[in-house]
Amino acid sequence: MSKRILCVVVMALLAALPLAAQGRKAKAPAGGEGKLRIIAFGAHPDDCDGRAGGTGAKWAALGHHVKFVAVTNGDAGHQSQGGGALAARRRAEAAEAGRRAGIDEYETLDNHDGELVPSLEVRKQIIRKIREWNADIVLGPRPNDYHPDHRYTGMLVQDAAYMVTVPNICPDTPALRKNPVFFYFQDGFQRPNPFRPDVVVAIDDVAGKKVAMLDAHTSQMYEWLPWHDGNLDQVPKDPQARKEWLSTRYAARGKVTPALLEELKKWYGAQADSIKAVEAFEICEYGQRPPREQLLRLFPFFPESPK
Repeated sequence: MSKRILCVVVMALLAALPLAAQGRKAKAPAGGEGKLRIIAFGAHPDDCDGRAGGTGAKWAALGHHVKFVAVTNGDAGHQSQGGGALAARRRAEAAEAGRRAGIDEYETLDNHDGELVPSLEVRKQIIRKIREWNADIVLGPRPNDYHPDHRYTGMLVQDAAYMVTVPNICPDTPALRKNPVFFYFQDGFQRPNPFRPDVVVAIDDVAGKKVAMLDAHTSQMYEWLPWHDGNLDQVPKDPQARKEWLSTRYAARGKVTPALLEELKKWYGAQADSIKAVEAFEICEYGQRPPREQLLRLFPFFPESPK
């Protein structure tokens, strides 16, 4: 058999292989040097910041790799702007927020704000993002919330769990060899089930960074949300005064409640009583179910964590 014919035969055999089988040989980006890879999904370009901005900044400060993803482009969230111009503005705000926190990447997907549905197409987007990041940790909202985009983002992230390890699903992006640990952001909704704080992280040391991230989202923090709440006239004009107003407005989100204090003591011991601001996370049953020793490695901020 000539070399030319042999080459044609080999190429034909490769083309006949399932794409998934070919893709298994490719490798997703490696963490390198024992560093964690964390990806967080929010429905809109400011959602990750409010729920995990402090913890993201803490991971980033330790050299771990953090990516925030907005599943919609935010093109409906404003009282006087909209469409492509607002989407471009919010994408730029998200990029600036990520820069201020020191995270690696803040990506905004091009799905319309207020129109998100848990479709197969968007689920595949989520699967590919998790695989491309080679994630150890995936964060997202619970699928019960006042906003349909939030609910469906939670559902989409849940539906991506396990499927990220199946080679024949999205075979153009190599499957992960192990399922990441999936966590929910904290929320205050009680039905059908209240949030369970499995991990509570003190963020007093990065509270300023978190406020700086939120401050970058000018269209939301100082325009749309105050207008929607009927408080637009209360927003200060001076940039520093605005930031202080923002800090006070969002302080309640990270407040240490009695239930959170009980969990804090399990992680911080006697230090818990002096902690003022926290972010909490619930383990999703659909990913890995990590024991305490693994959680200490995934959240290397606690007194017991390996340094």
